[in-house]
Amino acid sequence: MYAVSFYDADPDAGPEHFQRLVDTYPRHKAYLDEFAKGGELVMIGTFGDPASQGSMAIFRSREAAERFRDGDPFWTEGLVYRSRTLDWDPLVFAEQ
Repeated sequence: MYAVSFYDADPDAGPEHFQRLVDTYPRHKAYLDEFAKGGELVMIGTFGDPASQGSMAIFRSREAAERFRDGDPFWTEGLVYRSRTLDWDPLVFAEQ
């Protein structure tokens, strides 16, 4: 069972919020890179317009998703409007 984690964008956020995200991004990226070394992160990325659509990540377990979120500077510094994690049981097809 995988877990899919969503970070939802704040629909009322102004330019100062976006600037805080930009300023915090290097710490978020360093944390992400270190976390990914453990092999529990499958993929992560933003949607087309991250400022309004947010982002998502796929983890190998709910525990890993929650651990990632709980240490992520975007979360710990109050920059995520809402975070939610869903268990996911995908059908996996062989690569062609």
